[in-house]
Amino acid sequence: MFNFVDLAIAFTIALFSSFLLTYAVKKFAVKVGAVDFPNYRKIHKEVKPRLGGIAIFLGALLGMVYLQPQHEHLPEIFAGALTIIITGALDDRFSIKPVAKLTGQLIAASFIVSSGLIIERVTIPGIGMIDLGFFSVLITVLWIVGITNAINLIDGLDGLATGVTTIALISIFIMAVTDAQVMAAYLAIVLIGANLGFLYHNFYPAKIYMGDTGSNFLGFMIAVVSMLGLFKNIAFFSFIVPIIVLAIPIFDTLVAIIRRAYNKESIMAADNKHIHYQLINAGYSHRKTVIIIYLFSAVFGGLAILFSEASLKFALLISVFVFFFLHIFAELAGIVMGGKRPVVDRLRKIRWKYKKPKVKTNKKNDKQGYQDN
Repeated sequence: MFNFVDLAIAFTIALFSSFLLTYAVKKFAVKVGAVDFPNYRKIHKEVKPRLGGIAIFLGALLGMVYLQPQHEHLPEIFAGALTIIITGALDDRFSIKPVAKLTGQLIAASFIVSSGLIIERVTIPGIGMIDLGFFSVLITVLWIVGITNAINLIDGLDGLATGVTTIALISIFIMAVTDAQVMAAYLAIVLIGANLGFLYHNFYPAKIYMGDTGSNFLGFMIAVVSMLGLFKNIAFFSFIVPIIVLAIPIFDTLVAIIRRAYNKESIMAADNKHIHYQLINAGYSHRKTVIIIYLFSAVFGGLAILFSEASLKFALLISVFVFFFLHIFAELAGIVMGGKRPVVDRLRKIRWKYKKPKVKTNKKNDKQGYQDN
């Protein structure tokens, strides 16, 4: 069913297209004034061009042009993606109001719903398949808008959103291939290629940012791809799989909502208290913070793959590991237990206990001893 040569070619087209187009997009962003200025809640100290998401979008689009897939929902997916790109580009240039951005996201979600691509049912062990009925539309819209904003919120450090979404898409691609979900695999592979082509320019120190154009587009597409692939699996707890894949951005979003509600702040207000900023405040460098989040994202991606094929008992065990790693991540960021890190400290003690100490030798004495013998 899958022609892996075609997938490899589409990946390569998306990668090199995105890589090369980023140069042109960078010049265009500077020319039209779509740049990111430093301020109190941002890490960078220099003015940087935005709109990098346009290169990702075009790179993925060219990859899809090569594959030429036929799918009933494809026109609406393209219309929704284009709506997201236009909304994000307007925000990158003019900093439009949150309500305007939300309107664009809702319009994009409405294209998907109108095509009939909705989260219709979930399967729970002991209960069976539950038809969501009227609530399926509401849950679908909440999923698309929620994931779109979750990726947008995590886009705060050089290469962070690009890398996290790439890791998530790799996990989704593996599961889509395993479950023979062709369209999900096609979209995932071209997005992976386009992301990696852009990451060359976006990794620390970044030369260009993807902006809301890119973060909203990637969030929207991941939400849609997961609906095409992961939610279509009728296995038990299938709706949990995409949540595990996106554990880091979802966790960051939930923490932000709780924090802002507790502080009586607007949920849509921007701040510098997201998990990636907390890791930097905890003493990690910019680069190391991004790599730490990459590693945890890869762990959750791997757990999601195992979960998707697991028996009930094994799935419950994996769930325990998901919460365990989330707790470790939260400890590293200092957002639980008043900043104390008992589990992390314990793991470090175990590591040092079993780490073999290096034995220092005196070369002069060793040589002398050899001569004496």
